[in-house]
Amino acid sequence: MSKPFTLTRSPSLKTVEDFRRHVDSLGIELPCEDSPSAGSASPLAQPVPNCLINHKRIGNRAAIHPMEGWDATTSGGPTEDVRRRWRRFGESGAKLIYGGEAMAVRPDGRANPNQLIISESNLPGLKELRTILVHAHEERHGDAHDLVVGFQLTHSGRFCKPYDKKKLEPRVAFRHPILDRKFGVTSDAQIFSDDEIDALIRDYVLAAALAREAGADFVDIKHCHGYLLHEFLGAHTRPGRYGGSFENRTSILRKIVIGIRASGNPIEIGVRLSAFDFVPFKPDPCRAEPGKLGPGVPEDFSHCLPYRFGFGVNPENPLEMCLDEPRRFVALCDELGIKLLNLSAGSPYYNPHIQRPAAYPPSDGYQPAHDPLIDVARQIQAVRELKSAAPPGLVLIGTAYSYLQEYLPHAAQHALRHGWVDMIGLGRMTLSYPELLSDTISEAPLKTKLICRTFSDCTTAPRNGLASGCYPLDKYYSAKPEFQQLKQAKRGLG
Repeated sequence: MSKPFTLTRSPSLKTVEDFRRHVDSLGIELPCEDSPSAGSASPLAQPVPNCLINHKRIGNRAAIHPMEGWDATTSGGPTEDVRRRWRRFGESGAKLIYGGEAMAVRPDGRANPNQLIISESNLPGLKELRTILVHAHEERHGDAHDLVVGFQLTHSGRFCKPYDKKKLEPRVAFRHPILDRKFGVTSDAQIFSDDEIDALIRDYVLAAALAREAGADFVDIKHCHGYLLHEFLGAHTRPGRYGGSFENRTSILRKIVIGIRASGNPIEIGVRLSAFDFVPFKPDPCRAEPGKLGPGVPEDFSHCLPYRFGFGVNPENPLEMCLDEPRRFVALCDELGIKLLNLSAGSPYYNPHIQRPAAYPPSDGYQPAHDPLIDVARQIQAVRELKSAAPPGLVLIGTAYSYLQEYLPHAAQHALRHGWVDMIGLGRMTLSYPELLSDTISEAPLKTKLICRTFSDCTTAPRNGLASGCYPLDKYYSAKPEFQQLKQAKRGLG
C-alpha cells in the first residue's frame, strides 16, 4: 500500500524562488512575477478593454465569484448575514461582482431551504442588497461608475434540497450510472421532460426581467458545478430536443437568451461554465488514516465507457479534459452576444479537487491525492487555451487562484500581463479577505492572518446544515454558536 504524499503548504514557501522551485518539482507550468506591482503599473488595476456592460467599462481586473451563504430566509429573502456578505463584496474593491450569489429561479430549484429566490415578492430585498453593495464600494473606494454588479440565476437540479436540509429532491437531465446512487435518483420520473424544460426557460426569462428591475447590470445563466444547466451540457444519452447533439445540449441557453431579448429586456448576459469535468471521485477507504478521510480516487467507471455523461471530458479516459466542445461553447457565447464567460471546472459535490483545490477537505470530500497546485495549474492552463480561441469582445474570468495564497498576486499578474485571461476571480478568499486584490493594487501589506488557507469549513458547514462562512479566520463567524456546532460535527466525522 503506497503512503500518502507529504503536502508542501504555501506558508512554508518563504520566497518567490521557493515557490518556483516547488512548482518546478511538480512538473507543471504555473509562472509568477517577482513581486506585485502597485497603482497604474499593476495589470490588476487596468480597466477591461473592448467591452461595455450596461454602458460601463469594468474598472479593474478583479472579480468576485458568486458566494452563497445558505443563510437567506426560508422564503428566499436576505437576512443580516446576507447583507453583511454583499457589503463586503462592495468593500473588496473588485469592479466586477459576478452574480453576488446563486438565486433560484423558482422555489423547488433551491440547493437548500435558505437559498435566495429571485421572485416578485423578494424584489425589494434584492434591490436592497445591490444598494448596500454599491454604497459600501463608494464609501471605501470612491466612484462606482465603473462597478458592474450581476445576479446569478440557477436551478440546482440533481442537488435540490428546497424544503429540508436533509432531504434531497433531485430533478435531473438524464440518468447517470454513478451519480444516481449518490444523490437519490431512482426513477425516470425524476428526469425533466422537454415540456418541463420549456416552462423552466420561461422562468429564467422572467427572472432576468426581475434582475433588471432590481438594478443588476447583467445576469449569469449558471452552467457549472453539476447544477442543472451544466448537467444538460453532458446529456449525450438524452433523447429529444435537449439531448444528444451539441446544438441540442446547448439549446436551453440559446432559448433563454432569445427569450430575454424577445421580451425587450436589454440586460447583459454572462455564463459561468465548468469548462471541463472528470468522473466522480470518492475517498479511498484502504488508505484512510485515523480521524482522516482517505485520498481521492475515481469511482469505478469501467462499466460506462465510452463516458458520455459529462462536458469537456475525454470519453475514452474520463480522468482527462477535452476542450473541443468548450471551444465551440466559446464561439456560441459570441454568437449569442454574451459578453462575460466565467470559467470554473467540475463539481464540489463529486470531484471537488479539480474545482476547488484545497489543503483540507470538506466533510463530504477526500484528502488530496497529490499537490493541489497541479489542479490550480490545470484550470489556469485550460482558461489560457480557451482565451486563445475567444473573440476580443468576450471577457474571460479565471478561477482556482485562492489556493495560491501569498503568491496569488504574483501568478495573477503574470496571467493578465501575458493575455492568458482577462480578469482574476476570487471565491472563498473573499470570505476571509475580500480586500486582497485591492490591497495588492494599493501596495498595502497583505494581511497574512486573513489569507484563506483552504480549511474548507465554508463547505463543511453547509454540508452539516449550517450557514457558510469563514469560521477559522472571520471573527463574525467564530463568535457564532454555529462555530461550536461545526466543531462537534467535524469531531463526529473524525
